[in-house]
Amino acid sequence: MTSQIQASLAPVQNIEKDIPLQPASQDIWDTKYRLKDKNSKAVDADLSATWERVAHALSNVEDEGKQEYWFNRFTWALAHGAIPAGRIMSNAGAEAYKPATSTINCTVSGTIPDSMDGILSMVKEAGLTLKAGCGIGYEFSTLRPKGAYVTGAGAYTSGPLSFMDIYDKMCFTVSSAGGRRGAQMGTFDISHPDVIEFIKAKREDGRLRQFNLSCLITKDFIEAVKSDADWPLIFPANQSELDDAENTIVWRQMSHFKNDVVRNDCGEVACKVYRTIKAKRLWDVMMASTYDYAEPGFILIDEVNEKNNNWFCEDVRATNPCGEQPLPPYGACLLGSVNLTKFVKYPFTDQVEFDWDMYRDVVAIFTRMLDNVVEINGLPLEKQRDAIVSKRRHGMGFLGLGSTLTMMGCKYGSSESLVFTEKVSYELARTGFEVGLQLGEEKGVAPVMNDDVEITPEIMAKRPEMADDGIKVGHKVKARILWAKYSKYMQKFGQTGRKEDQDLLDALIEKGCRFTHHSSIAPTGTISLSLANNASNGIEPSFAHHYARNVIREGKKSKEKIDVFSYELLAYRELIDADAMPATHGEESQLPAYFIAADEVTPKQHVDIQAAAQIWVDSSISKTANVPTDFPYEDFKDIYMYAYDQGLKGCTTFRYNPSVFQGVLVKEEDLAKTTYKFTLEDGTVLEVKGNEDIEYDGEMHTAANLFDALKEGYYGKF
Repeated sequence: MTSQIQASLAPVQNIEKDIPLQPASQDIWDTKYRLKDKNSKAVDADLSATWERVAHALSNVEDEGKQEYWFNRFTWALAHGAIPAGRIMSNAGAEAYKPATSTINCTVSGTIPDSMDGILSMVKEAGLTLKAGCGIGYEFSTLRPKGAYVTGAGAYTSGPLSFMDIYDKMCFTVSSAGGRRGAQMGTFDISHPDVIEFIKAKREDGRLRQFNLSCLITKDFIEAVKSDADWPLIFPANQSELDDAENTIVWRQMSHFKNDVVRNDCGEVACKVYRTIKAKRLWDVMMASTYDYAEPGFILIDEVNEKNNNWFCEDVRATNPCGEQPLPPYGACLLGSVNLTKFVKYPFTDQVEFDWDMYRDVVAIFTRMLDNVVEINGLPLEKQRDAIVSKRRHGMGFLGLGSTLTMMGCKYGSSESLVFTEKVSYELARTGFEVGLQLGEEKGVAPVMNDDVEITPEIMAKRPEMADDGIKVGHKVKARILWAKYSKYMQKFGQTGRKEDQDLLDALIEKGCRFTHHSSIAPTGTISLSLANNASNGIEPSFAHHYARNVIREGKKSKEKIDVFSYELLAYRELIDADAMPATHGEESQLPAYFIAADEVTPKQHVDIQAAAQIWVDSSISKTANVPTDFPYEDFKDIYMYAYDQGLKGCTTFRYNPSVFQGVLVKEEDLAKTTYKFTLEDGTVLEVKGNEDIEYDGEMHTAANLFDALKEGYYGKF
């Protein structure tokens, strides 16, 4: 068998030229990323035209004499695995057709002030951001808890969750650019008095469905859980609350509260204790909700700030909608992913190898491409534009890890897969900062690198080792030195034992870099499905090798179920066995044992893969540990604690729960095992299996999608 395969393989790395885009992939490209005019007539003739449009837009940023050279290099990279994120693919080079759109995926709101004027002004800013096509994240625990007295209004506040409802409805109403619905992240401090209401918010049908939710978790809270200690739920006290002898007051470091708070000489904020709860009890509430509803996720906010390259000038309290970009107020970031399947030579054979040289070449060119996106950012708010131009942060990651491991005959989650994951992340990071150094010399470093930063007591407390180098409070230090020499992440280049890594770090300390951040791993859902022919999402294994995906279709009253195959299955059928299929309905799989899917990976293996990549990812990673519906809760509830112990910045889980929702990706066998009940106008109850088609209101729907649409209140609103 091996000799036959070898004889059929062309001596090139790219096998996708022999694997046409499956119908689902072609459809998503056509509806989301193919440029069309106002009459829906295609401007991009084919996928190659889409690549060329993007390459032209990004090469036009270069000096006039170099534009043709870089257009050719960018086009080559796009054809060999460099895939810019959705906003770039949709909007770069599209100014003549949609001039008010942005090429930026990720933003974070400015801090939401605890006042009606401040809350509504941020709603306006968020609406403009979503209208431009950008996702946005917010922290809502800056708003006082439900029932707190508002002196100016002479009334009691309805609390942060009621204001989140306003943002949710605004997002649903604003039609995001490029045919994409708006995406939001809501974060909430684990010590806020309303945190339990936040955790349980999505138990209400249709509530906060335009949000992903995550709790901001601190090391103090985790240690309180482990020791079964009490946990105070607190909020900054006003002067009258501080003077009231009946109130219990504690002092806490809360740098994200900038004004209108009472601080002591140590900079700590006076906080009123609203109630005290066992930390373990609060943890159990969060884990039970995550088990049933897949939310909230958790963000280890201490770890995020400790490992932030811009630790000296940023206080991060929120992320973009999928969590891979922790950002400061008004922070913005552009994204792109490298399709790892493009570099697998001779897949499914004993001679399989990964082309590291070609991978580094693509990463190098792609780094320059993404840096050029800053010049055509199209962000709607001045503060967003200032932030991205000043720091020039981008987030390059990869997609297709699960597919690539399968093509190499390696099981996702195995020790070999961890070694590969760390190496592919390291090569991306090192190559990126080499190019960042070169671009800094050619075009200039990120402006923030040249700032003179005065060392405050707060900065000194974060990095006391600076004193060993003679740096004291009051001294002024170049930002590039704080960024490179004292960043916990950048220091890793000096700890590998490789002289070339130490030389790179020394040069970055001396000269600075074109950008402050280079890497993050996004979920890449529709990018993977369309432009990568359903290679596995981001860092994930394939959800399954044959399954259904629920997509929003303009004009359709519920989501539409479409049939998809994993890229590795398509490749295997192309090269090995044209009729091979995974196990279905009790039949044995016709695929090798290393063809595993997401729910065959243990939660700890999911975390281990994320931890291996996080070593060399300077922002964060969007990762979901998928577990089967019948996975025991007692085993499930320790996943987040294990993630904390592994040093992750965050973690998210998903367990299919048909009584609540079915999710975007669905297995046929799960739908076949689920019965949905519909009550007709005459009181008759109709019972239908989730995968059955039924006619309702003049359209055909799957029972599961119709049930969700009616239950959640979005039927007919797409």
